[in-house]
Amino acid sequence: MKIEQIYTGCLAQGAYYIESNGEAAIIDPLREVEPYIEKAKRNDAVIKYVFETHFHADFVSGHKDLAQKTGAKIVFGPTDAELGFEAIVGEDEQEFTIGDVKIKLLHTPGHTMESSCYLLHDESGNAKAIFTGDTLFIGDVGRPDLAQKVAADLTQEKQAGHLYDSLRNKIMPLPDDLVVYPAHGAGSACGKNMSKETSDTLGNQKKTNYALQEMSKEEFVKKLIDGLTPPPAYFPQNVKMNIQGYDSIDEVLERGVKGLSPAEFEAVANETGAILLDTRSPQVFAKGFIPNAINIGIDGSFAVWVGTMIPDVKQKILVIAEEGREEEVITRLARVGYDHALGYLEGGFEAWRAEGNEVDTITSLAPKEVAKAIQDNPNAKILDVRKQSEFDSEHVKDAENSPLDYINENMGQVDKDKTYFVHCAGGYRSMIFASIMRARGYENLVDISGGFKAIKDSESFDLTDFVCPTTKL
Repeated sequence: MKIEQIYTGCLAQGAYYIESNGEAAIIDPLREVEPYIEKAKRNDAVIKYVFETHFHADFVSGHKDLAQKTGAKIVFGPTDAELGFEAIVGEDEQEFTIGDVKIKLLHTPGHTMESSCYLLHDESGNAKAIFTGDTLFIGDVGRPDLAQKVAADLTQEKQAGHLYDSLRNKIMPLPDDLVVYPAHGAGSACGKNMSKETSDTLGNQKKTNYALQEMSKEEFVKKLIDGLTPPPAYFPQNVKMNIQGYDSIDEVLERGVKGLSPAEFEAVANETGAILLDTRSPQVFAKGFIPNAINIGIDGSFAVWVGTMIPDVKQKILVIAEEGREEEVITRLARVGYDHALGYLEGGFEAWRAEGNEVDTITSLAPKEVAKAIQDNPNAKILDVRKQSEFDSEHVKDAENSPLDYINENMGQVDKDKTYFVHCAGGYRSMIFASIMRARGYENLVDISGGFKAIKDSESFDLTDFVCPTTKL
């Protein structure tokens, strides 16, 4: 028997490859399915099942393409949803055979109503691992407010109550030496407090996971919903695609991986109103970019921030990328359902500039330069675009907080006539913020390179410049 976790950092997502005696199963596959197919071929195995732990909200799963390309059967937990493809709607405790091992479906509603875990028994019939999807994470459990996006009669309180029962009746009675393999780790928006670890024993989770401690259902519900922030706008759209189906990834790539000359790029932009998405690193972007382009760097939490900043997955997109990375960008867009890329700028930004086209820049200053600029302009403000929880933990004295996640709601607090020095934790989010605001006509935003970490490390800001929740230093 072989178990392999295939972890994708930008989505903080774990897919799984299970193999026994020439047969294989994939759990929660990503949109691009060729790596799973190639892995099975190398091992002379046939993919028999594609198990889905639930209708994912944060990414588009590859179940439909994988089944079409391999003949594998798709399996979901109990659901009344009308699926747009052939699938087995499993029953609680139904067993499936892969080679010499068995996988038992455990229906564990709570994160969503169809949520299910898959319990793996080895060749001797011993329970070895459980694939928990978004029911149980390492250090956390799934948020209970996503299913209502599909079923309006379900409240987050009801969902949390279902999850309490599922954890205590289905998961906690299982053996302590069972290995827990969740669908996500730290960085995912599907939970609040996930660990960076991507697996653990169930026994250790019983000791350390707050959600598995002794408490009443009422206490559990309160703990689970406390501090939940609204999920990204693209979540319900991804759920819909995972239920109803979607275009083949091959079609999406054929459509999107299309090189356009600067003239063609400009013409398509003018004709379609497509968003210009520049995926280069923030500091490279700042030195020169196409006017009105927004920056979401490919070397960061790219898919999550695309989904947060571009609320409609059907939005047409034109890509500016580092040469050689265009297909990677289109693929990573498709992972979260953005299937309508119209092409990319051939030759990248340098080709645009070489044609003599208009170029814009964003000023980015080191903390030392910012400290001097603030002295010269006492009316300038520091704008912290980290999450409120990060800001509350520690921030620059007199800074204003405008979390990037809520840029549309908070735009009104930014005065076009004032200068703002913008920072996040390390410089990734602040450039997203500055580029979006620049495209909307805000000319006086200056990026602080290196973010809050660089500010704290700078000798130009002393301890009196920082505020902690309980102490003014």
